[in-house]
This record gives sequence, C-alpha cells and structure tokens, in this order.
Amino acid sequence: MTIQVRAATAADRKFMRDVVPRLRSFGEPPLRPAEALDRAERETLARALDEPKPDAVLLIADLAGAPAGVAYAHAATDYFTGETHGHLSIIAVAQSGEGQGVGRALLAAVESWSAAQGHRFMTLNVFADNHRARAVYERAGYGPDTLRYYKELPGPAQ
Repeated sequence: MTIQVRAATAADRKFMRDVVPRLRSFGEPPLRPAEALDRAERETLARALDEPKPDAVLLIADLAGAPAGVAYAHAATDYFTGETHGHLSIIAVAQSGEGQGVGRALLAAVESWSAAQGHRFMTLNVFADNHRARAVYERAGYGPDTLRYYKELPGPAQ
C-alpha cells in the first residue's frame, strides 16, 4: 500500500487524540502516570495544530486513504554548543499502520524537513523500555547520545 505524508489539518484532530496512547504501547514508563503522558502529548499536538510555528512541522501519514500516523518535530538548541537542530518530539503509529512502513515514512519526512531547515542533525527521546521504537531508530541510523538516569526518592521524613 502507498503511504502519503502530508501536513496535518483540523480534520486530523480526532485521529491525533486517539493515537496518543500508542506512544506507551510498550508498557508503562516509570515516574509518570499514563494519564499525565497522554495529556501532555495531546496538548502538544493540539498546540502544534492550533498555533503552528515556523520552526516546526506536524505531519500525518495516510495509509489506504486513512490517517495511520502522526509526527511532530521542531527546531531545538543544543545545550552544549548552542547549535540549532531538528528534534522529533512525537511520532505515533496507529495499530493499523504498524509494520507497514508508516513510522519510517514519517521519520524520513521529518528528516527531510529538518535538512531543508539547514540542520546538521536530528535528536529524539525514547523510553528505555521501548525496544521496538529503539530498533526502528537504530535501523534508521540513530544512536544514543546522552543517557538520562533517574532514582525515585523517599517521601519527606515524618
């Protein structure tokens, strides 16, 4: 089947809202409840649709004429060098698009957008336990840069 990647429109709002839970289909990540993750991702997508920025892109991948994936990327600044680069904030594929090349098509489109902006590199974050997404990124040429560690602390002494 042919995958078409295009700019998101208001007609995609429901699809974007509904696909958000797929971002945690690998399991529950530590530290944050599912509701908080979903709320933050939905708010980001809604803001990207309602208040588009010139240094960002919100894309939909259509498969067989229906939305099957969404990606949101924007310009970011490297903490160490101050260099502007592309950052993939959200990429989610509907179950109907899983294994069909939807994620790869969105990733390629975001990379093309970023290169056209003059960026030298792209970054993204992925939960450590999301092995499937990590494998997709590694096959696409991405590799680890920094690793973020966490430790849950006990509550205040009583």
